[in-house]
Amino acid sequence: MNTVADSHQFVIAKFGGTSVANFEAMNKSADIVLANNHVRVVVLSASAGVTNLLIELAEGCDTDKRNELLQKVKQIQYDIIDHLQTANVIREEIDRLLENIAHLADSASLATSDALTDEMVSHGEIMSTLLFVEVLRQRNSHSQWFDVRKVMRTNEQFGRAEPDLEQLKALAQQHLLPRLPDSVVITQGFIGRDAKGRTTTLGRGGSDYTAALLAEVLNLSRVDIWTDVPGIYSTDPRVVPNAQRIDEIAFDEAAEMATFGAKILHPATLLPAVRAGIPVFVGSSKAPEAGGTIVCDQTVNPPQFRALALRRKQTLLTLHSLKMLHARGFLAEIFTILLRHNISVDLITTSEVSVALTLDTTGSTGTNGSLLTNALMTELSALCRVEVEENLALVAIIGNQLSQVNGLGKQIFGVLESFNIRMISYGASSHNICLLVPGDDAEEIVRTLHSNLFE
Repeated sequence: MNTVADSHQFVIAKFGGTSVANFEAMNKSADIVLANNHVRVVVLSASAGVTNLLIELAEGCDTDKRNELLQKVKQIQYDIIDHLQTANVIREEIDRLLENIAHLADSASLATSDALTDEMVSHGEIMSTLLFVEVLRQRNSHSQWFDVRKVMRTNEQFGRAEPDLEQLKALAQQHLLPRLPDSVVITQGFIGRDAKGRTTTLGRGGSDYTAALLAEVLNLSRVDIWTDVPGIYSTDPRVVPNAQRIDEIAFDEAAEMATFGAKILHPATLLPAVRAGIPVFVGSSKAPEAGGTIVCDQTVNPPQFRALALRRKQTLLTLHSLKMLHARGFLAEIFTILLRHNISVDLITTSEVSVALTLDTTGSTGTNGSLLTNALMTELSALCRVEVEENLALVAIIGNQLSQVNGLGKQIFGVLESFNIRMISYGASSHNICLLVPGDDAEEIVRTLHSNLFE
């Protein structure tokens, strides 16, 4: 009889879309799985590009466009199948899924829905995992395919479903745990199932979250996240070529980085790992020998400055009203309105007669891609004068005990005197200082800070 304790030697490995993009990438990922006998659960994203194609199909389009998109999805799968010894068997299975996708695309051209989108998008992960099992079998690995929806029970919030942790734990220990001692289980990230049996998704970046959740409920020893970058860097190497790899970082610091826009980890990913105290390794599937970053509970002698994160598409909302002066309840009214419109605030600063708020508009779907709908603006305007500034960016300086360092302001702002800083948030956390800056200056500000604080 397997117990939870038995599983503590096992590792869960998650591979992102570029790591399963084609046959060559899948083979490199298979090398990593086969090189470590402790890896017993493998979570995959859809092959690179597939999710975006499926989302486009789910949004509904004309026949020609539909056929073009379907052909692209098919081609990505067939380019992998053509390298497999079991090509005929797996082609039948993939064809059946492609027919399903075509049927859903026809439905989407008549009427779209969030439920249909989740059902459509899930096919990406189902196909990549079926193909990866064949890649492993071709190399004589005892691996088996597993539908994660059997265990990943979620609520009905399509597109951003929340897992039910108690059900997930019970189902995973019943259906998944008994398989681990004898084989490598290949399963899907990102997808789940609600109580009515409908497919849901956990939101973009949800494959990392899936891996961390399964590690928590199965009591595994480590989560390995294989991506296209060999670890977590002091900032985005595409912005600063001199960015340095961080060999070991604490959960708190990594969570701050993820929250403020570092692409390497999904912010929610770390929560299950933090709860269970399970270390997370981040490495490159293209160059596993290059090492990576370990994210753990705490590190020895953490540095004052750890990293810089950049988040674009920020909006600054400044609300002016003389009613604020010595008045009670003004802020409560503002936040009640924002709550009604399902808007969360990032940073906030106040004066006697005004309050400034930043909103993260990445991925928002309101008017002109903005969260600021006409209805919201009408309600706010009835209460105060509203000013809106867009095309801003948030630069977060991540570190340790920052609120206890003398002369920190001079160290940071002295080197930024030639730039316009729109807003500063400092003191609420000892792990970060946030600067709101014009979007066009953001990269130069990151380069200047990195040069002075890290190099």
